[in-house]
Amino acid sequence: MTKLKTKRAAAKRFSFTATGKIKRGHANHRHNFTGQPKSAKMRHRKIGYLRPGDAALVRLMMPYG
Repeated sequence: MTKLKTKRAAAKRFSFTATGKIKRGHANHRHNFTGQPKSAKMRHRKIGYLRPGDAALVRLMMPYG
């Protein structure tokens, strides 16, 4: 069987934890912060985790993760 290719776009956006969860970053944390409340800016700093349904799709894109 041939080797499977990793979707490079997914590899740049997601990473796996040691327990198998998939980490992601939050959107809206690059620029134009003056229109956002402080609580939103602080909340977007933290790492988020994918829900199980979305995680299954990302696992298909990253077979060796």
